[in-house]
Amino acid sequence: MKFTIEQLAATLGNRLKECEFKLVTAESCTGGGLAYAITEIPGSSEWFERGLITYSNQSKIELLGIDTKILCTNGAVSEETARAMSEGALTNSHANISLAITGIAGPDGGTSDKPVGTVWFSWSCKIRGTHAIVRQFKGNRKAIREQSVLLALENLCAFVEE
Repeated sequence: MKFTIEQLAATLGNRLKECEFKLVTAESCTGGGLAYAITEIPGSSEWFERGLITYSNQSKIELLGIDTKILCTNGAVSEETARAMSEGALTNSHANISLAITGIAGPDGGTSDKPVGTVWFSWSCKIRGTHAIVRQFKGNRKAIREQSVLLALENLCAFVEE
């Protein structure tokens, strides 16, 4: 059964409240779409600590504390950067679980190694460590961003249940 973004955000909120977790997000290619979906849920202030939109490399460095070497060596769209984003969000907040998204939503910016639709996700938890996955989405910019938010919510729900 497919769930909507709203259903997943509400489910996530219930799970986070049960665990007494607070969430922080660090978004790049989704531009705050995940935080928007989360804050559409009444009462989300109980479990959503903050959302950071770190669209530029400089904002990733300043707000998340990412080492410039990571960005220079691996690029903004990489496992290393996604992991650094989720860990930096956790370090620079009062939350105990984080989610980061970085990718190429298009229509430009893709390369042969990282085509448009490449999106990295990372989850960090102070007691469960950091995990990262990559997905390749199809469609236009809006579709890639929506698919990214949906997958982020699905996987964060699963991560909280572990």
